[in-house]
Amino acid sequence: MREASSTTVSAILLAAGESKRMGRLKQLMPLGNSTIVEQTIDNLLSSKVCEVIVVVGCRAEEVMKRIATKPIKIAVNPIYHQGMGTSIVAGLSQVDSKAQAVMLALGDQPFVDSQTINKLIDEFDTHDKGIAIPVYRGRRGHPTIFSLKYKAQLSELKG
Repeated sequence: MREASSTTVSAILLAAGESKRMGRLKQLMPLGNSTIVEQTIDNLLSSKVCEVIVVVGCRAEEVMKRIATKPIKIAVNPIYHQGMGTSIVAGLSQVDSKAQAVMLALGDQPFVDSQTINKLIDEFDTHDKGIAIPVYRGRRGHPTIFSLKYKAQLSELKG
């Protein structure tokens, strides 16, 4: 069972990309008995987030078929080829009205486990800065959390 968080956080899982550098769609690559995107979804569902919104784009039908049994919302980004910002905007359109913050997670990070996600949410709650960005070995990474007081700015993202 999920633990409660003092901040209601919706997760937007960005899984619309083409994986051009990889040469094949990373989201659908096998990982154990599952796929990368399914494991990433499961990690989010096991965390403190209140909902998971998966943004699909490239080969959307194939990805949606693979994740159809998951208790998630799906946002389709028809202009995914214009960049990640357009997927963030698509995901924001599905965020629950009770959410106070959004976690932006990448669809190809199946090893970010629920404990790590929960720790980031706890840090977000503790420091009340409006933005939480994990840092590993001096480098900023993902997932990130933004207070919805930044929704207008996030909604203007392009590229």
